[in-house]
Amino acid sequence: MRVLVTGGAGFIGSHLCEFLLGRGCHVICVDNLLTGSADNIAPLREARFAFVHHDVTRFMEIPEPLDHVLHFASPASPIDYLELPIQTLKVGALGTHNALGLAKAHRARFLLASTSEVYGDPLVHPQREDYWGNVNPVGPRGVYDEAKRFAEAMTMAYHRVHGLDTRVVRIFNTYGPRMRLTDGRAMPTFIRQALAGEPLTVHGSGTQTRSFCYISDLIDGIWRLMHSDITEPVNLGNPREMTLMELAKAVLRVAGVDNPIVFTPLPVDDPKVRQPDIGRARRLLGWEPRVELEDGLARTIESYRKAGGR
Repeated sequence: MRVLVTGGAGFIGSHLCEFLLGRGCHVICVDNLLTGSADNIAPLREARFAFVHHDVTRFMEIPEPLDHVLHFASPASPIDYLELPIQTLKVGALGTHNALGLAKAHRARFLLASTSEVYGDPLVHPQREDYWGNVNPVGPRGVYDEAKRFAEAMTMAYHRVHGLDTRVVRIFNTYGPRMRLTDGRAMPTFIRQALAGEPLTVHGSGTQTRSFCYISDLIDGIWRLMHSDITEPVNLGNPREMTLMELAKAVLRVAGVDNPIVFTPLPVDDPKVRQPDIGRARRLLGWEPRVELEDGLARTIESYRKAGGR
């Protein structure tokens, strides 16, 4: 099976490339390294792996046959998309258009990596796939939320108009080795601060909630979705919900440190709650996250300690 992964040098993309190689696939990784890293894919250099340095917002032509196009290219952290708002919108629009066109030209199955951020600051809890969301389109976070919502709409348009075989995964908070510790999200920030002996900075009162899925569980769900016949969006995430204060304390406990916790202002349009309803994934994919938070945290923290805290 020949698979092209856009954004393949990113956190999730690189784990996906590694997994696909382990399943015997030929993998083409396309990334402009704007937020991805060549270090993430350095161990993957082998005959069945190819890296193409390319910006997917520009036309892309691949001469080799393709069976799957997996579109994961996009800035994904608040720091990234607030610094790169136009690039974020362009990769959601032009990048998705180009990736869909590539899949259409090769008659390949297309999978879009969408996000729980399409639900915005939700008024329905937990979030099911039939909830349309509560998004501020002109707020600072709107560049990411609306880019992904547009990408979903374009994917479904190609499915309906051109008969393209498409899949849409809505990814909830995911963590594990290879996260950029400086990407601004709660989990990597807490880990970086814990390892550096710094105070852990909790936004707002710390009562806002998130749900955290370990990377291997997410990749397993993506693999199952790739091979399913489900064309509707599917939530993938861990339904175990916790407050950010609970997460901060868990990081300190697993890291074996006793750093202080300090509070900072809440970012604009920061979601108050986030928890996936994974009923569709359970019923149709037979998928369930298996890695407990404490185990996943231990693996993640150990990986950064071995890398010198980077």
